[in-house]
Amino acid sequence: MMTVRQVHTYIGAFIAPSVLFFAFTGSLQLFSLHEAHGAYTPPAIIQALGRVHKDQVLKESPEPASEGADAHDDHDHHAAAAPTWPVVALKWVFLAVAIGLITSTLLGLWLAFTFGRRKAVVLALFVAGAALPVLLLLA
Repeated sequence: MMTVRQVHTYIGAFIAPSVLFFAFTGSLQLFSLHEAHGAYTPPAIIQALGRVHKDQVLKESPEPASEGADAHDDHDHHAAAAPTWPVVALKWVFLAVAIGLITSTLLGLWLAFTFGRRKAVVLALFVAGAALPVLLLLA
């Protein structure tokens, strides 16, 4: 009979790639590093990762001219306003949370691979957890 600890290890190994992905890409989005603004143009990989995080697609879909322009204008209007200090402070708190989540997930993986009884199962679940989203994105 599997113990709660083993179930936790197996679930954690499977979801770890997605947790790491969302914590990393979410931390980039906190400071709008996935979007062009002012003189800043993000690298294509950061834009693509942002689309996967927000819209679950790899490539940008063409938008109708009228809707896309309205949505873009609204976003620019909001981006132009300087955030208040509580908003900036909250972004830094959430960045610390993302770093903590990444660190905790990596430590959990290390524990699973170092002390787990069935390392092959952990590895298989980790690979499956990484491969499944990629395969669905490319489908």
